[in-house]
Amino acid sequence: MDLIFWRHAEAEDWTEGCDDMARSLTPRGEKQAKRMANWLDRQLPEGTRIICSPARRCEQTVLALGRKYKMRPELAPDTTPDALLSAAGWPQGKSVVLLVGHQPSLGQSISLLLGMQQDSCVVRKGAVWWIRTRERDGDTQTVVVTVQSPEMV
Repeated sequence: MDLIFWRHAEAEDWTEGCDDMARSLTPRGEKQAKRMANWLDRQLPEGTRIICSPARRCEQTVLALGRKYKMRPELAPDTTPDALLSAAGWPQGKSVVLLVGHQPSLGQSISLLLGMQQDSCVVRKGAVWWIRTRERDGDTQTVVVTVQSPEMV
């Protein structure tokens, strides 16, 4: 199974009293989303299942891709790695799944899957981590296919 983590692009800063779920992308964030979406569109196979956080900044990020997606509360900002991975169907799923979400849950999930000692790795705004599970010689392995940031594509 291929699991792709895409952190939302740069968004407006959170301020006291603002609705976190309604924060929008900045103009820079819109450019980041478009750059990463162009790269992803060339890489993703047809039939990729795309799941997005219900936060506005995540939906704006995924809209740049121009593919069908589903919003799921399991990807909201306060989610846990278990809820996020369960929504993706990891590791039993057979399809490619793209998750559009937030820190720290994306980084926590990646750390968990890769057996990192720290409880979270840093996922930059607008960046993609592509992870694959496979079987080799009777062992299940989790490998990093690629890590991309909008500035590098």
